[in-house]
Amino acid sequence: MSQINRLKEGGRIDRSRKLGFTFNGKRYQGHAGDTLASALLANGVDIVNRSFKYSRPRGIVAAGAEEPNALVQLGSTEAAQVPNVRATQQALFEGLVARSTNGWPNVQRDLMGMIGKLGGRLMPPGFYYKTFMAPASMWMTYEKYIRKGAGLGRSPMEPDPDTYDHLHQHCDVLIVGAGPAGLAAALTAARSGARVILCDEQEEMGGSLLDSRELIDHQPAAQWVARVLEELAGRDNVTLLPRTTANGYHDHHFVTLHERRTEHLGETAPLKGGYRPARSRMHRVRAGQVLLATGAHERPLVYGNNDVPGNLLAGAVSTYIRRYGVVPGRRLVLSTTNDHAYRAALDWQDAGREVVAIVDARPAPDGELVAQARERGIRIIEGAAVLEAKGGSRVSGARVAAIDAGAFKVTGQAETLECDTIASSGGYSPVIHLASHTGARPTWNEAILGFVPGLVKGVHAAGSARGIHDLAEGLADGVAMAARALETLGVSAMAVELPHVDARRDGPSCALYQVPHEKPTLRAPKQFVDLQNDVTASAIEIATREGFESIEHVKRYTAMGFGTDQGKLGNINGMAIAARCLGKSIPEVGTTVFRPNYTPVTFGAIVGRHCRELFDPERYTALHEWHVEHGAEFEDVGQWKRPWYFPQSVDGKKETMHEAVARECLAVREKVGILDASTLGKIDIQGPDAREFLNRVYTNKWLKLEVGRARYGLMCKDDGMLMDDGTTSCLGENHFLMTTTTGGAASVLEWLELWHQTEWPELQVYFTSVTDHWATMTVTGPEARHLLAEITDIDLDRDTFRFMDWREGKVAGVPARVFRISFTGELAYEINVQANYAMHVWKTLFEHGDKYGLTPYGTETMHVLRAEKGFIIAGQDSDGSVTPEDLGMQWAVGYDKPFSWIGKRALSRSDTRRTDRKQLVGLKPKDPTVVLEEGAQIVFDPDHTIPMPMVGHVTSSYYSPTLGGGFALAVVKGGHQRMGETVYLPMADGKTHAAEIVGTIFYDPKGERQHV
Repeated sequence: MSQINRLKEGGRIDRSRKLGFTFNGKRYQGHAGDTLASALLANGVDIVNRSFKYSRPRGIVAAGAEEPNALVQLGSTEAAQVPNVRATQQALFEGLVARSTNGWPNVQRDLMGMIGKLGGRLMPPGFYYKTFMAPASMWMTYEKYIRKGAGLGRSPMEPDPDTYDHLHQHCDVLIVGAGPAGLAAALTAARSGARVILCDEQEEMGGSLLDSRELIDHQPAAQWVARVLEELAGRDNVTLLPRTTANGYHDHHFVTLHERRTEHLGETAPLKGGYRPARSRMHRVRAGQVLLATGAHERPLVYGNNDVPGNLLAGAVSTYIRRYGVVPGRRLVLSTTNDHAYRAALDWQDAGREVVAIVDARPAPDGELVAQARERGIRIIEGAAVLEAKGGSRVSGARVAAIDAGAFKVTGQAETLECDTIASSGGYSPVIHLASHTGARPTWNEAILGFVPGLVKGVHAAGSARGIHDLAEGLADGVAMAARALETLGVSAMAVELPHVDARRDGPSCALYQVPHEKPTLRAPKQFVDLQNDVTASAIEIATREGFESIEHVKRYTAMGFGTDQGKLGNINGMAIAARCLGKSIPEVGTTVFRPNYTPVTFGAIVGRHCRELFDPERYTALHEWHVEHGAEFEDVGQWKRPWYFPQSVDGKKETMHEAVARECLAVREKVGILDASTLGKIDIQGPDAREFLNRVYTNKWLKLEVGRARYGLMCKDDGMLMDDGTTSCLGENHFLMTTTTGGAASVLEWLELWHQTEWPELQVYFTSVTDHWATMTVTGPEARHLLAEITDIDLDRDTFRFMDWREGKVAGVPARVFRISFTGELAYEINVQANYAMHVWKTLFEHGDKYGLTPYGTETMHVLRAEKGFIIAGQDSDGSVTPEDLGMQWAVGYDKPFSWIGKRALSRSDTRRTDRKQLVGLKPKDPTVVLEEGAQIVFDPDHTIPMPMVGHVTSSYYSPTLGGGFALAVVKGGHQRMGETVYLPMADGKTHAAEIVGTIFYDPKGERQHV
């Protein structure tokens, strides 16, 4: 397990701690402080993956979040699987198990690699759109093999053993990025007394200073970093968050930070005292001001075969050498357009390896680093570039020639240089992703040959994030931008003495976004722009030839900037290539839109603690314990556990649901039953404009509803379709209590707030959910009045307490509101008491109810009883495509109301006026023993050839012990005009049932029983 590329000394790793890990089934060793990527390079692993589209061998290119190739699958067990982790961002730990996400049967010999050799001729841009069009029946086959070939990891199939959490935080200044500008800004804000959060995505804070050759105060830059971090860590007003990525910037300076808390310790969070801490945390930060010190990404040069393992970014070469003590090769060719990249050649030579040549695209480079290279005797080939890399599974050489970058042509004879590593640098692109999340468009800066972030109010950028790459200037900019942010907050910035940095003279860079080749782009070796998505320069050229002129269209046609990459390395080069092909400038072409997340975030971190019972909690009424003790079977309604039915044991045999429901139905119709209706949504509505508001959201009239009265109402969406229904009672002149369906309570409250806040903010009205505050017990049946009279001081006389009245008084000695409302068609009272008194009142009712035959009933019985009366349930008898008129409920629509209530205009559309719309009707099976299936499709002609035209379906269907047979509610095309006609219901088993269309009211059609 020799680390053939590891230097004997140097770097920030802990050489005293060796860590074993496994990659693609083979054991290796690294050190504490390594990333998986640096450990793989140290062990001489060249191929880490196969490419997304062409299955070409790919090696490590970068050293940070911009890495496009080294996506790995982590985890030794199924439950611990994590897909698409960047090896450059995964800290090494003992026992780490990783494998490539693509490559079959293995990454070294991939059968799909044949496609890569055949190249773009078989898979040009738009290949999937053009090829997999027909036959449609083959799409399932296409999808299977496309997904198999895509190679972007897989999700675990077992529950995650780890926990995750969320933390809400506030600060005065959030600083994203702990490089030189970010540290200087944090120091300024912290010393000024502001509350500061400083986050950085790397394992250590310090950014580029961790591998810099420059000195700060005449000492290695890392020492200055250590001093600053020590001071910041000692301040109570500063929160330091290493290993934390700002993955999304949202409205009003709301930024989500993903903190990887234990990923560096093991594949699951280690146990501490029997407790497993959160593996990662999502910080939800609301900041007064945000300062982006996110730095810049180095751009690779686009040349032939630039994806062969051994092609790296120049900056990554320096990082691996100086930070990790790893030299990723033996013989280096550096291709650059700027002075800063010379650092890689100098570091390479310092490590005792050979620099074959520096190939500089500029005709006469002249800077201090250039001079150092010349003094060391390194060969510099001026006005030239690497045209293509040679080699298959590893670079074996570089073809170099003189070029004219402006004219985009090769001007000299090509020379092949033997090497095993090519480092390239085309300049630096400020990281503009977070700023772009705010909707601000970046602007082109010709001086730095890159886009700089557009900034909205309260957002500042500093250092390389806005194109200031000089170290001394970056430190000063961090201080200045922090002072500006503090000034906006009204805080006086404390002066910070800037450290000394020796000035360095760098020559100007040149613009080179694609290296020309002797052959046209379409015939030259593949020149990759987006390495993660296999987007080539020729693909972009083809896209522009095929008429795609918008950069967003080019992106979608070629997949440039898709996936986890988000265009970090390739976007600027791709835009420049598109601009050249279109004859436009780069700013004219513009950028694509960047969206959260900046780098992938696990679902666990997004969900946090909101999983299992915390994601979908079970809600219990105040009477739940009683229901359990009395053997209730429960059903889930929304999040509530509602009693479904109460089976009894007869002669030692437990009743079936059918038997229990039949008994409960007859008890209600003949004696008295009781239902726990506490789960009904209850919204308290108050304010001087409460009546007007109700008049606008309900279809019927509400302006003259008297105090002490209740009214049934329908609520429509703005398309005229039924949304919810319920009763609303007038508690006071400007005070109402609205009830909703159990499952619709939250959506109705949201609907009311939406219209109030966005459409009618001038109305003075306020909404409060009181569902949990009030327990509701419905006592219903012929004996209901006699039973309730025994335990209440309310006058229940039918003439003084009429149907749809409500009264206030005491029930069982408890203050209560009693509503005379019926959902069964029988005499009924809904008793509302404060929830803590519910059990007392419920038990008191049963103490007095034995002589009246008081019987508890559940939701299944409730459904049978209400359906016998033709009462609808929103969401069951309606499905979002049914209007009040379709339901035959024109009586609940106030067409002459002065204000256009929600949905009124939609009901005048030609579509809603059609006579052949599906309308609610009753169905009476010809065979009374048949109970039709809910959802069963209805046809007019049972002998019609298949496919039969479906004309409706059954919405509710039950057996009624009162009616002595099955009955149903259904929606049928033109049903209101088809009374007495026969329809048919073909079933899956080949049987066909016949049913007569009848009215929706099967029981007590005149409504006499509920008025007694």
